[in-house]
Amino acid sequence: MRIRGWFGWWLFLVLAVSPLSARVVRVEIASRQDVLNGKSFGAVGAYERITGRVFFSVAVANAHNRGIVDLGNAVNLDHGAVEFSADFVALRPKDSSKGNGSLLLEVPNRGRSRIVGLMDGGEWNAAHDAGDGWLLRNGYSVVSVGWQWDAGADALRLYAPIARENGKTITGLLRGDLMPWRLMEEIPLGHLIIGNIGGSEYPVADPDDPRNILTVRDTREARRTVIPRAQWQFAHMVEGKLENSDRYIHLNGGFQPGKIYEYIYVVRDPVVVGLGFAAIRDFAAYAKHTSDAVTPAARVYGEGISQNGRFLRDFLYQGFNADEDGRMALDGVLAHVAGAGRGSFNFRFAQPSRDAQPTSSVFFPTDIFPFTDLPETDPLTAEKAGLLDRATADKVVPRIFLSNTSYEYWGRAASLIHTSADGKEDAAISSNVRIYYFTGLQHFSGPFPPARGAGDLHGQEPQSPLPIKYFWRAMLTNMDAWVREGTAPPESSYPKIAEHTLVTLSDWAWPAIPQVNKPTEVNRAYRLDFGPDWRHGIVSKQPPQVGDAFPVLVPQVDSDGNERAGIHLPEIAVPLATYMGWNLRDPAIGAAGQRVSFEGSYLPFPKTAAERQKTGDPRASVAERYSSREDYLMRYEKAVDALVKERWILEEDRAAWMRRGGMEWDDAMK
Repeated sequence: MRIRGWFGWWLFLVLAVSPLSARVVRVEIASRQDVLNGKSFGAVGAYERITGRVFFSVAVANAHNRGIVDLGNAVNLDHGAVEFSADFVALRPKDSSKGNGSLLLEVPNRGRSRIVGLMDGGEWNAAHDAGDGWLLRNGYSVVSVGWQWDAGADALRLYAPIARENGKTITGLLRGDLMPWRLMEEIPLGHLIIGNIGGSEYPVADPDDPRNILTVRDTREARRTVIPRAQWQFAHMVEGKLENSDRYIHLNGGFQPGKIYEYIYVVRDPVVVGLGFAAIRDFAAYAKHTSDAVTPAARVYGEGISQNGRFLRDFLYQGFNADEDGRMALDGVLAHVAGAGRGSFNFRFAQPSRDAQPTSSVFFPTDIFPFTDLPETDPLTAEKAGLLDRATADKVVPRIFLSNTSYEYWGRAASLIHTSADGKEDAAISSNVRIYYFTGLQHFSGPFPPARGAGDLHGQEPQSPLPIKYFWRAMLTNMDAWVREGTAPPESSYPKIAEHTLVTLSDWAWPAIPQVNKPTEVNRAYRLDFGPDWRHGIVSKQPPQVGDAFPVLVPQVDSDGNERAGIHLPEIAVPLATYMGWNLRDPAIGAAGQRVSFEGSYLPFPKTAAERQKTGDPRASVAERYSSREDYLMRYEKAVDALVKERWILEEDRAAWMRRGGMEWDDAMK
């Protein structure tokens, strides 16, 4: 009896305690292939590409899971735990002992794995083109894990349960918006981003509910006009016939270009979207602490671009860098072009694809207080908070790079990450944080030779063609050395109020370049109210009540219009053009004068003094600056050497930069 009683008590403890331990339940491998038929990548040797699904279980009672909205309402809650799964794709050395022990964990943008193609230049198509294989030659493992439940077709997805309250269906209101770039008879209920649906989102629960509404307005802050219900319906054109649909809106006369249309409709069965945070956290813990992990690692660096840079900022803010055992999940974080944003990553009926663009995804919970890594105070509400409060309390603050381009200062309220909330002073930043500002680049690298965008990205000027690729290689190298060896990376570089390189729009000294229209506004961050419980993840007010905006500042420019502060590529240090972080919409897509999402501008200098004088351009011509191609390339080379010395780019990428300099001169002078 005594032994039986002891065994029963031991079994009770195992069942009670084991669900509180972070774990990957299992990994199902769908495919395993040698990269490039077993090609050897330097001393690391051959790589393999693995795809499949990883299965997780999280304990509802664990303190590190309590912030996941609706976790306790998950329909598959069983014995205090909730199971879910996610797609993954991994690149790893076939002999893991030959790798460098560092895992780059990509948070994929809307389910698309892109970091290898961006850094190595390969397409990663069916043939798994490895580009120049930089990541592989240097021994990194790379894993992309699905975290977004509504990612599109053929994307890496999160498979999470829905929630019900006491067994009853949960309903709510969902909101979407867009500005068409052409006449559209109908629009899908999903985030239209760069011409594609970024998320499938929720279907209409009740097409006849009187709370369903459609409005139109001219600008973000303009007054909404309600479109009468008789003029639109939830319907979709199929083979010339209009049919009822729970995923499309059809408007009589069509949706006009250059107008912001906003729709609100009733939905049901919310997905427990906050499990996306747990997926990234627990895969990192699994890789570091499970001996037979599919991608074993000593260190894990979280990488996210745009939407996923915001995800990582929110991941840290909401306290997910401590796993269920309180251990650090991500040793380093590289959050790129996130600006001041976080996002819809852990709300009831959250829409993870939504961001904050000049003319769409307006007034979503994206650019919301707090913005700085250290605690700051909202001067209107007296609220005090910082991005790293939870990580600091849990003693799991990773090394962090917050990197932005010029665009984010105009379109993503980036100044707020390093100023006081009243916009009057530069804010202090943590010793674990570096803020990097890449001058003259746009949100994503534009084409070279420079070209204007198309569709909803059709701007008045060619896009900024400056590349981010080689900065990424240096950033990862610097991060790895910082975490692995304690070697400090380059100091932060960004515009500052005290140095007069960060100013209000009214103090922005733009030169009067002929036939170039300048912006008259920037994206701002607002104090928003989505209802009494929205800070706890329950959004009940749509649209939100919009309060006062936080002051957003922009980088000051020189007499050429190039921004003065930040990390200067040779193209800025030895310029042939003006590279800006904004581009205005072409009149052909409507709303001319408002800014295009994501794009910067390329404004070439006049070639000769005669050309400059003829047009009245205040910028010196190319011929007045440089005596010859050789003179230009000699100065360009010095600028490249300075970047190498300061560790902004790698020595091995120096030759590629020099080749680009020659191509840029030839393009400018053709």
